[in-house]
Formats: sequence, C-alpha cells, structure tokens
Amino acid sequence: MPNVLDLEQSLLLLELEPPFDKRAVQLARRRMAKVWHPDVAPPGRQVEHERHLKAINLAADQLERLAEGSRGGSVSRNAVKVNAAAARAARAEEGRRNYEAAQRAAEQETDRRTHDPFAHQVPDHSVVHRYARCVTYPEWGVGSVTGIYFTGAGDDVQQWARVRFAPGVRTVPAGSLQFVDFSKPDPGADRVQRFMTAAQHAMADGDPALAAQRLIYARDADPANVTVLRLMTLAFWQAGDLAAAARCVRDWARVDRDRPTAHRFAARIYEDMGAIDLAAEAAQRAVARGPRDADAWERLGRLRLRLMDRPGAIAALERARELGPSVEGLLDLALAYHLAGDLGAEVTACEQATLLDDLGASAWARYAHALARTDRVTDAIEACEQALHLAADPEVADLLGRLRAALPRVLPAA
Repeated sequence: MPNVLDLEQSLLLLELEPPFDKRAVQLARRRMAKVWHPDVAPPGRQVEHERHLKAINLAADQLERLAEGSRGGSVSRNAVKVNAAAARAARAEEGRRNYEAAQRAAEQETDRRTHDPFAHQVPDHSVVHRYARCVTYPEWGVGSVTGIYFTGAGDDVQQWARVRFAPGVRTVPAGSLQFVDFSKPDPGADRVQRFMTAAQHAMADGDPALAAQRLIYARDADPANVTVLRLMTLAFWQAGDLAAAARCVRDWARVDRDRPTAHRFAARIYEDMGAIDLAAEAAQRAVARGPRDADAWERLGRLRLRLMDRPGAIAALERARELGPSVEGLLDLALAYHLAGDLGAEVTACEQATLLDDLGASAWARYAHALARTDRVTDAIEACEQALHLAADPEVADLLGRLRAALPRVLPAA
C-alpha cells in the first residue's frame, strides 16, 4: 500500500493550525527550532532533540512544498480534513494487516504450546504511562499524555507525543519525557536537576526572581549543592533581593569553605547593601583563601579606604601592585597615599598608572593634579596638556591655566 502524506501529524509536529501557507510554516519551523535545538537539551538528551528537530524539518519541508503547489499558496482546513481521513484509512488498513499477522502468530504460538509446552517463552506485557514531565522544560510541570505518534519507517522511526501541560498542549519527543509514578517520591538528584534546568531557562528569559523561587526547591532537595547555592545567590542578587542574596551566599560559604569565590560574592553583595564593614571582612576572608588574586587585594584596599583605614588600605593596594598592577588599583593607591600625606608616593603611583595606560585621560588628570602640588610645574603642564589631548576636562583646563600663570617669566637675554 503506498504511503499517504499525513498532514495532520505534520501540523501537530509544528504545532500549527490550518489553514496555512508557506510563511506560516516557516515561522512555525523557526519557533520549534528554538524550542528543540540540541544546544538547549539537558545532558544526555541531545540525540533526542536532534531526531525530533529532523522530524520537524522534514514535516516543514513537506508542508512548504504542498503550500507552494496549492492554489492561492494556501492549504485549506477542508483539505487537511480530507487528507487526515485518507491517512486514518491507510493506518487502519495497515493495522488490519498487522492484526491478521498477529492472529496468525497467536495461532502458531497456540499450536507450539500444545505440541511443545516446554519451549522458552517471554511473557508479553504492556505498560501505559499517562502522566509525564518534559526533561528539557521541567517548568511546564506534570502533563497528561494525550497521544503517542510515530513518523519515519524502518530503522529511522521517530516517536513523539502530544502532552497537555499547564501552559497548553505541546509536541514532545518521547525520549525527553520522564514518566511520573506518584506512588513513590522522586530522587533528590532528579529534583535538583529539574529545578536547575527550569531556573536556567528563567535566567535566560530575564526573570531572575522566578529563577530564585525555582532554585529554592532545588536547595531543599540538596542543601549542600554548591552549584545550586551559587546560582541562587546570583539570581537573588540580580533580582534586587539583597537580603536573600546575603543569606544564600552565607550558606554557600559554609558549604564551600576552602574556596574564595563565595567570599568575593559576599563582599560585593554587602557593599551593595551598604554594609562596608561586613564587606571588608568578607574581602579579607577572600584574600586569605586566594592570596595570589590581585583583584581581591584591590577590592580589600578600596573597602578599607571607605572605612578610613589608611594603613590597611595602603598595605592591601601595595600587595595588589606587587601581584599585578592595574590602572584602577594604582589610582586608588595614589588616593590612599594622598590621604596619608605622602606626596612622593602619590606621584609615583600616578606616574605608574600613566605608564600602564598611556591613553587613559583619568590617569593623566590625576598625575597632573599630583604634580601640581610639587615644584615640578613644567611636568605638571605637560601632564595637563596630555590629559586635555585625550579628553576635555574643565578641571584640568582650569589647572593648566593656573599653572601657566604661576610659571616664572624669564626675560630674554640682551
């Protein structure tokens, strides 16, 4: 019996409603490609996504060719109904033939049991699951399977299902379904993976508050999971809930004791909260666990500056300069020396910042202001001119005018 193109199944794969034209098929193909792309598949499910996407593309190609050859470039609802009836008739004929073959096999089996009762037999059984989750999109919740379908033939048979979730009916590859048995609880690892995947989708959609709520369930399933605690800290922080982010980062630091990452996050969160003393303590713990991190030493120095701890700030920023100097760190060090009254060290730090970034207008401006407090007027004028060449600054322009006015005037020789 020749194969009959099943428009109804192709439309279900694309989640498309008749009537349709080529443009509608293209948009549906694009939408489903975003949903079932292998890059968004959870670990171990990439093959299922690839096969489902191939089935979608094949169905879309067939529908596009059909729409192009149709009158007016559109396939009507009535045409889909007629095709669906023909496809059902073809499936019924195939089912009748399979049933007759099964009956013949049953008769042969009965005859074998009668004349060969001790032959090996594997009991036939069928298990039907009704409720399932989508592993790729666990935020859809538990859905009710409304139909199982097959496309392809031979060794390339693709199985997929129509499942009614809370957001609506979705077409899902069977390999990405996880059937639910309500008689026993889910393993904790499965719950963690499920809520982690849902939270990552929420973060990608720009909704960190929803991601944080989902991660609470993941944390309850495994309170010592460092990955969950880190992502939950980041979600609460991005959502603006600094108090919840601080609680999460403390839990994270208690679990991950020997690494400095949690304490770096804690320092930034406390600083956003305005708790500078707590931020400095967290930064101190971070440098204790990562003493070769120049950025951590710079952060500690800035926080100590805000606490008016000038000697501590100078020590931390000097340590950062030894490990890996940066323009921002050197300028902060210059500020610390300025507050401590050490003009020479301030000029040296600003000069090093200009050498590190000779195109940085802010570094040259700070260098000019530092030189203006010394007797090196000519050098200060040159620094001002370089800063103004890089970027206009009214303060530097005013300083340049005052320096030129203060420059000694020498009469030319007779």
